[in-house]
Amino acid sequence: MERKLQAVYKDGVLQPLEALPLEERQQVTVTINDTPANGQDIAGYFTPEEWAEAAHDDISLDEVGRALSTISGSLSEAVIALRQER
Repeated sequence: MERKLQAVYKDGVLQPLEALPLEERQQVTVTINDTPANGQDIAGYFTPEEWAEAAHDDISLDEVGRALSTISGSLSEAVIALRQER
């Protein structure tokens, strides 16, 4: 069986956030992905309709460059600041 689930690492122990249908002391393989959960993922910010509409946008590289040039400081600083506000 392969299953994705959310877990929390606390006091040296990985704790699933839901019950698992496993036998006591059953050995399993765990893959760690420490990217944010879906609620924090960019995909969660947009509806499927917005994604579909954006797929038809004809934005040139020059337009992207002009938009990015309006950000004061560095882009990484702007992203870090936004994350700290959360």
